[in-house]
Amino acid sequence: MSTFDNFANSYDDALAQGLNVTGESREYFARGRIDFLKGCLDELAFHPESAIDFGCGTGANLPLLQKIAIHVMGLDESEKSVAIAESYATTRRPSEFLPSGGVDLVFCNGVFHHIRPPKRPEVIRYIRDCLRPDGIFALWDNNPYNPGTRLVAKRIAFETDSVMIGAREARRLLRAAGFRILSTRYLFIFPRALRALRGLERPLSQWPLGGQYQVLAVKEGNH
Repeated sequence: MSTFDNFANSYDDALAQGLNVTGESREYFARGRIDFLKGCLDELAFHPESAIDFGCGTGANLPLLQKIAIHVMGLDESEKSVAIAESYATTRRPSEFLPSGGVDLVFCNGVFHHIRPPKRPEVIRYIRDCLRPDGIFALWDNNPYNPGTRLVAKRIAFETDSVMIGAREARRLLRAAGFRILSTRYLFIFPRALRALRGLERPLSQWPLGGQYQVLAVKEGNH
């Protein structure tokens, strides 16, 4: 049983307990990630038809991803979370989905710090095998060098056993699995109290200031 089966029904409340120090809701961050990703993909003239939300949890990102791709599916280890998320889109556990190398885009948010470090390469290879050649993986995770991120994590019950992963380590794992790194960007610098400055978020996104980072990587054609 996945640890997140214990939080499937209380996930939103537990997350809100941590995020309330930022003055923003889960929806604010979810929309921000997807809108930022869409902007990055538009810059690359990459318009996916199919997408997977790997580690979809209870499915908050699934309807938002439909702004980017026509066909969206969620994958998650937690059986109870998948059951909740299936109201938004088709969902499966990874053990129930055999990668066929045909998906255009894989999106993953806040998942890898919950995966034990020795297992991370295996999970990245699984994601690689889901993607078509030249498909894109958007890996989002928490910036361990941002003090606000650490404060939020301390307030969330399901973060107690997590092991943070920085952008440099994420890039190393991706390269080892046959990905080419396209970009690393950081988002969510300013809390709600400083929201007047949020117009600077995108210009400052190349600096490691934000609470989360996005590594965009493309699957090399010979893998």
